[in-house]
Amino acid sequence: MRPIRLALCFLAVAFSALAGEYVVLSNGFRIHASGHTVDGAVIRIQTPEGAIEIPARSVAAFEQEDYVPPPAAAPNPSKAAPQPEPTLDPHELITRAALQAGLPPEIVHSVARAESGYHPDAVSPKGAIGLMQLMPSTAAGLNANPYDPAENAEAGARYLRDLLLKYESDPHQVSKAIAAYNAGPAAVDKYNGIPPYRETIDYVRRVLADYAKQLSTK
Repeated sequence: MRPIRLALCFLAVAFSALAGEYVVLSNGFRIHASGHTVDGAVIRIQTPEGAIEIPARSVAAFEQEDYVPPPAAAPNPSKAAPQPEPTLDPHELITRAALQAGLPPEIVHSVARAESGYHPDAVSPKGAIGLMQLMPSTAAGLNANPYDPAENAEAGARYLRDLLLKYESDPHQVSKAIAAYNAGPAAVDKYNGIPPYRETIDYVRRVLADYAKQLSTK
C-alpha cells in the first residue's frame, strides 16, 4: 500500500503494512498495531493500514497480541437477560471509520459535519445518502449499503482516502481531495484544481476551517 502524505503543515500520515499489539482507546476501541512510539502528548501507532497519530490522553492501555483478558465473572442465571448490542452514535461511527481507513479522525469528522451534520438518514436533493452523503453509484462502487450508517461511514472514509491517494503528489492535495469529494474528481481534473462552483469553493473552505479548528483545540 503506497503512503499517503496530506499536504497541510499540521497533517502528516504515512502508511505501511505492519503487525503486533493492541492499543486500547479510552472510548473502548481496540486498534491492532505492530507497535507505537510516544512523542510528548502524541502517540504514533503503526497499523496494518498505516501510521496514525492520536492524542496520548485518548489511549487507556497497550496489550500484547497474545494478551488474554481475565475471564469475566459468570452471570447469575436468575438475573441475566439478553441485552441488545449497543448502537454506536454517528460521531463514534465516523471515528471508527477514519481509524479503519488510516486517516486522522478530524479530517473525516470535518467532511461528515459539512456533508450531513451527522444525520444518518440525510438525503440530499441530488440523491446523496447518509452520514457521508454517498451517491448510490459511489456506494455501489465501494460495495456498501449507503442506508446502513456504519457502512456509509466506512465507505465515505475509504472514498476520501482514495481521493487523497489520487492527489498525493500534488501540493494542493488536501483541497483537491475535498473538492473532489464534493464535485467529483472529473470536475477537479477538468479545472486542475477546485472547480469554479460557488458551492464547492464554500465547501472546501468550510471543511478546511473546521479541520484546522479541531486541531487547534487538541
